[in-house]
Amino acid sequence: MRSPDHLGSITAFVTTAQSGSFTAAAERLGLTKSAVGKSVARLEERLGLKLIQRSTRRLSLTPDGQRYLQSCQSALEVLDQAEAELSSHAALPAGRLRIDLPAAFGRKRVLPYLLKLAEACPALTLTVTFSERFVDLIEEGIDLVVRIGELADSSGLAARRLTTQKLVICAAPAYLARHGTPQTPQDLEAHRCIVGLRRGQPVSWLLREADGRLTRYIPPATHEFADGDAMLGAAIAGCGLSQLPLWLVCEALQCGTLRTVLTAHSGAEIPISALWPASRQMPPKIRHVVDALVAAAQQGALD
Repeated sequence: MRSPDHLGSITAFVTTAQSGSFTAAAERLGLTKSAVGKSVARLEERLGLKLIQRSTRRLSLTPDGQRYLQSCQSALEVLDQAEAELSSHAALPAGRLRIDLPAAFGRKRVLPYLLKLAEACPALTLTVTFSERFVDLIEEGIDLVVRIGELADSSGLAARRLTTQKLVICAAPAYLARHGTPQTPQDLEAHRCIVGLRRGQPVSWLLREADGRLTRYIPPATHEFADGDAMLGAAIAGCGLSQLPLWLVCEALQCGTLRTVLTAHSGAEIPISALWPASRQMPPKIRHVVDALVAAAQQGALD
């Protein structure tokens, strides 16, 4: 027979696992650190299993704790969905949505639509972070992410394609006047190049061959930036050539502060997708936001 505190103990365990400490979990739950620790201890006693390995420096989940966490998160998602459906009107989303976005694309293209949704759905609250790093949704308690690139690491996640971004190689007219305009990919070796940085590694460029094949090229990295806006600013400042998405540079191209080069080798496209933890029932808040972003992409608003 379940005790009255059964669900509270599970919530304390899940929050502690996601937060990484009893102190952080206590702050999120509005309880004392001692109360959270005792609640998790009662859960372990009831199960007869050790879920969390405690040490003076950090907490870590035992193998049993890892398996139990996944089951608990799925169960809590179902409960969240049931509560949202009961408390919302006309199937409007409700509750807090934690979403992580690519920095430049998220700010310029996705955030405006999230703000419109929040205005139209007062019961929906947002926690939005912007980063270029890999985010583990389960580990960090994130509901939804938008990722740019192929989904090679999407196990345990559900995904929907939003759009694609087309890449162009460009530079400031002043830079081209000083250093010349490259005519072939081989000419890039003699140029200053601004490249992206992901997980501590420079991002290779995608070049289209005459037969349509795409090849990866590692340019000489004069400058490395882990943010698209920084790369754009460096290119406009005349610091070198850069391969950037068309949605980011379109205004600079239109007003002439940037010019495209090697156009015969440009046009590579990279997928942009929305991902969320896979479960049997998709929470309404995630479904509503994903559907809205897909609709926006179909209208060309995310390009």
